[in-house]
This record gives sequence, structure tokens and C-alpha cells, in this order.
Amino acid sequence: MKYEKMSACEKREALELLGIAVAAVMLVYLLISFYFTSHFFFSTTINGADVSLKNEKQADQSLKKYAEEYKLLLVERDGMSDQIAGQEAGLEYKNRTYVKDTLYDQEAFHWLESLFKRQEFYAEDLFLYNENKLNIALNKLNCFSQARIEPENVSYHYLDGHYQLVKEIYGNHIKKEQLKTAVVDCLTRGKTRLDLEADSCYMNPVYTMNTPKTFKTLRHLNKYVSTHIIYLFGSKREVVDGNVIHNWIKVDENLDIVLDKDEIGAYVKALGKKYDTVGVKRSFKTSLGTMVNLEGGIYGWKIDQEAETEALFENISSGRRLMREPAYIQKAASRAGNEIGNTYVEINITRQHLWFYKDGMLIVQGPVVTGNPNRGNATVTGTYMLNYKQEGVVLTGPGYAAGVQFWMPFYGNMGIHDAKWRSEFGGEIYKKNGTHGCVNAPYYLAKTIYKYIEAGVPVICYKE
Repeated sequence: MKYEKMSACEKREALELLGIAVAAVMLVYLLISFYFTSHFFFSTTINGADVSLKNEKQADQSLKKYAEEYKLLLVERDGMSDQIAGQEAGLEYKNRTYVKDTLYDQEAFHWLESLFKRQEFYAEDLFLYNENKLNIALNKLNCFSQARIEPENVSYHYLDGHYQLVKEIYGNHIKKEQLKTAVVDCLTRGKTRLDLEADSCYMNPVYTMNTPKTFKTLRHLNKYVSTHIIYLFGSKREVVDGNVIHNWIKVDENLDIVLDKDEIGAYVKALGKKYDTVGVKRSFKTSLGTMVNLEGGIYGWKIDQEAETEALFENISSGRRLMREPAYIQKAASRAGNEIGNTYVEINITRQHLWFYKDGMLIVQGPVVTGNPNRGNATVTGTYMLNYKQEGVVLTGPGYAAGVQFWMPFYGNMGIHDAKWRSEFGGEIYKKNGTHGCVNAPYYLAKTIYKYIEAGVPVICYKE
């Protein structure tokens, strides 16, 4: 029946009934509000203990019981768990009027809100623990008795020409102080579950598969080992590629790449030991058709180890692919045979005779006078090379000064030059009236050699 069609009497009765219903609801609400002047609301906890609908005394009892029966579950990695009982840590409930004050501050008329919203209270000193007992309880945890596995950053493994990622290791190393702090927080707040992972109680690797720098480092590593350098040593080759280079690479704790220059230097030094030929024994066919063994001297190939180390370091850093010779301090005429080639000066000390060949043709020959062996001034033997040539030089030494027109040094202050003061050359003059080590030549011989010789031409000195 619609209100408009109701009679006046019926309308009055309906209003009276509505008023009675509203009054009844208000009365019930007031009675419940009065109840909550001495009892906690629905869904109320204090430091984790449920005190819903409890008065002061009941709440005290609940908090005391909660402390006595308290157990903290520690959730560890790999599905492991541990537990600390409140009694082990000396956990106690201390009534410091907090329950009474909290209940007093509760606005009873707002009880309806508690049906939809939890009331969670926390008092800092409500639960107290014993420091010594807690330390003992912590030390008894299984997580401290098992074998420790340290965390390891993501790493890199070289295989088949390139680097691959090796997944990080999280391990089980627990930060004890961090764990203790988290446990204390749970004890005092009444929390019954502690996730060691979520609360950062583990030592973790700094760099993982998800770290951006991980892949940046991987790209640079693979750039380095993509380097392919072929060193040329005549008909021989030495290859520097990833299979060699990866031994010179380290990745530090910050995932920074360390290209070990000392290791590169050691490799270059080994190349020098293998391919440097300064002073090696050489078999040489003389102008007289005999074979002699040449030993000593400063002629030959010699790698510039410092320069080549720097060059190789830069090539690897740039991921270069190339074919080249190493940097040399000096070079020989070739890598073939005795390396002397077809242009050289030959000095037979026994015969006191000199020959000069250029491109395989005899340019000039003639007698000479070498160092006096009886005065300790013998001309050196071995394979050398012309250092430079110079006209109009005054040669000086202990007790002498001599001007020469053509000066061609091949070992320190020892060289080939003209000697106008001599009227005879060859024979056995050198044994009594020899030089201080130089090779004296007639003017025509020195002049012709000077005209056609260049720096670096081998100078061969030998005795039969």
C-alpha cells in the first residue's frame, strides 16, 4: 500500500512504528557503545596479540599468554626454516598501563568502523626480552651450524671463442647482526613470521644476471676476444686470438675488466726469445768459398718489446683483426737463411781483407788493417750492421786524435774508415801496428764503400 493512499490514521501508525524502530536501533547502538567503553573493538590487536572484545583484565591476560606461548618462525632460503620460542629469548609481557590507556582513548561511538577496519596497536616496551638468552638462542639456530656458502657475483666463462655468463651464487651466509635486529623487531612487535630473504638478512652477490653492468661487461669481453692478430715472421706465423687473449683478462669484483699488460708483456717477451736473432750463430759462406760459423754481434731482428706491448694492448682493447709484423728496434735484411742477404761488408781478420757486396755484386775489395790483438784491441768478431756514415770526422781516444774523411761505425766507436797515414795494408801489420779496434782501409776502398753503403747494412767480421 502506497503512503499516499493510506488514511491519516494509518499514516500516523506507520510513523509511530518507524520512530520506535529508529529509537530501538539507537538504543542498541548506545548500549553497544557503552559496552565498548570497557572493551576493545572488533579486530583489535596489541603487539600482535588479539584483544578483540576484551576488557582491560582480559586483554592483560591475553598479552601475557601471548608472550608465554610466542614462537617466531624463521623462513630461510631453499625451503628451510627455523624457530625461536619466546621463552628461549626471555620474552615477557610488562603491563605499563598501556592497555588501560589505550582502552581509555578508544572512542566508543566509533565501534561500527571496527567491523570494516582492523585496529592494530603497538607499544615499544610492552614486550621485553633478555639479551643474553636471545644471543644463545640465535647461536643455536641451524642456519649458523650448517656449512657456509659464500655469495658469488655473476661470472664469465670463456668457451669456443666467446664468453658465457655463469649465474651468480646466493649462498647461505647470514648477516648475524641484521638477523638479530630483525628478530628483536619481531619479538617486540609480536610478529610470528620472519622471512630472512625479505628482511635482507643474507649476504647477497652485488652483481647478478639482472644487473645491467653484467651485460655491458659481457659485450666488452667478447669484443676483446674477437681480436685476431697474425704476426708475420718471414714464412712463420703467430696467431693472437681469443684462445690466447682470454688468459690475459680478469674481471674484478666490480665487474670491471682488467686486461693484464704484464701478461701481454710476458707474451711479447716470449716472442722476442723465439724470434729475436741478435747474436745468434749463423752459417756464412765466405768470399773464398769456405764456410764459417758467425757468433756474436748486434746484427739481427730485435722486437721493441715495450712498443709492441703497448700496440698489442691497444689492438685487443679495440678488438682489431689484422696481419702485421711486430714493432722492431732493429731489423735484419730478411728472415730467410742467415738473414744477411746479398748486401754486406765482409772482413776476414785472418787474411786482413775486406769485400763489399751490393745486391749480390762485388762492388769493391781490398786489404785492411784491423785491431791489434796483442794490445787487447782486437776487432770484434760476429755479425754487426752499419750504424750511420759521416764525412770529415776527427777520431779521438787515449793518446791519439786522427782525422778521417769517411767514417762508418758498426759497433760503438769501432768502424771502417780511411787511414791516409798508412802506406801499407794487409798482411800481418795488425799484429804489431794494428788499430784500436777500427778497420783501416785504403782511401779508394773507404771512398767506394762510403758511396754505396747505407745504415743497417750487415758488417761481418770473422777469423778463419
